[in-house]
Amino acid sequence: MPKKLTDEQINAYRHNGFCFPVDGIGLDRAKKARAELESYEAKLGAPLTAAGREERYKLHVRLPWACDLVRDPAVLDAVEDIIGPDILVWTSTFFIKEPQTTAITMWHQDATYFGLRPHDHITAWIALSVASETAGCMEFVPEGGDARLYRHRANADPSSINGGGQTIEERFDKGHTVRGRLKMGQFSLHHTLCIHSSPPNNSYDRRIGYGISYVPASVRHIGTTPQRAMLVRGKDRHGNFLHEPFPVGVDAKDSAELALSRESYNFGYAEQIEWHAQGRWEN
Repeated sequence: MPKKLTDEQINAYRHNGFCFPVDGIGLDRAKKARAELESYEAKLGAPLTAAGREERYKLHVRLPWACDLVRDPAVLDAVEDIIGPDILVWTSTFFIKEPQTTAITMWHQDATYFGLRPHDHITAWIALSVASETAGCMEFVPEGGDARLYRHRANADPSSINGGGQTIEERFDKGHTVRGRLKMGQFSLHHTLCIHSSPPNNSYDRRIGYGISYVPASVRHIGTTPQRAMLVRGKDRHGNFLHEPFPVGVDAKDSAELALSRESYNFGYAEQIEWHAQGRWEN
């Protein structure tokens, strides 16, 4: 029996590559998480949107409150319903669009530069503000049960909030796209091959989403450098990743762990961009 999702939600995910909305951390918890994020930005001396793309990644390794979000039972129960009980966090990213700005996400697939095989990675996207159409919520292309990896081009638009700034180069049928509207505290789930994008934020509030990339422990990385991931539920019987420790609230130690994780992740990501451009990728 599923722990969190309905049969309808599971079937929608299996067929279309996404499902939403899913009740998650709730409004009060989302408000608290947003306050923690903005307190961290104050200490950093800049909003994450101005601090550089790298500052948005893997903060669950450094910040206990972010780690609490990736380990939240309401989220993990839903993820378990899709990928099973042995769950690793591959990465996490704060996707933020400031109000009345041109930041976008072009049509892309998450799998492109992650280098994870098989394609069992799932993203839980938690709304830490209202994700309305005006605010630039995500837009999905239903897979129709026929997903594959498309050829992408990196650094296609400086306004992109994706790490690789990638967009799909091949022609694809957008069909009837679906807007992933979410209330604050809800989350969506989408598959790593699900084609999606998001337009600019035309609202008067920040659009803040926390995208958490989960994989079953059986997934491996195809690159040349060992990669780190955090075991958040179940057991790792495969040993395909080095395990990241939970942050302990000692900034020097937690920052050192984050530096190790980002070093291997950045190398692996850059390598996958190069391989993809050379045609060295597979479904």
